Amino acid sequence: MLLAQLGITPARVVSPDIDETPHRDEQPRLYAQRMARAKAAAIAEPGAFVLAGDTVVAVGRRILPKAETEADARLCLGLLSGRRHRVLTGIALTEPGGRTMERLSETVVTFARLTAAQTEAFIASGEWQGKAGGYAIDGRAASFVRALSGSFSGVVGLPLFETAQLLRGFGWAVP
Repeated sequence: MLLAQLGITPARVVSPDIDETPHRDEQPRLYAQRMARAKAAAIAEPGAFVLAGDTVVAVGRRILPKAETEADARLCLGLLSGRRHRVLTGIALTEPGGRTMERLSETVVTFARLTAAQTEAFIASGEWQGKAGGYAIDGRAASFVRALSGSFSGVVGLPLFETAQLLRGFGWAVP
């Protein structure tokens, strides 16, 4: 959906099976960049452009999990409620010759303080499942966002400005 905004239809979409465990004491921004590189390397194809990315929600130096359980989602929402957090999206683009370039998008998002009722209604929606930090900004959690400074598309999962820069750097005619 986001690539379509740049006039691009991918030939295929692949979710590489890689270990996404953060290293001990790994900074969130370094983790996002490492994951993007690892994903690009895992799906690299000779003669093809490969775009990979990873989005991380961080409170301070703490990397929030992709919420897989209601307990994960409650933990994330509790940490985000009434606070600012960073959403870091690392992207890596490999061109047909094998050269890779990278970018990192960093966005600061401020959540309103959530009531118990808001938290429970959001948990009941199930929208948190598999989402970094337990939310998707382009869904119901949009009503929790007091402020955003940076890339909205980066918070959704692919920073379009940075992606277009990488594509242009490899000679792709991005409008």
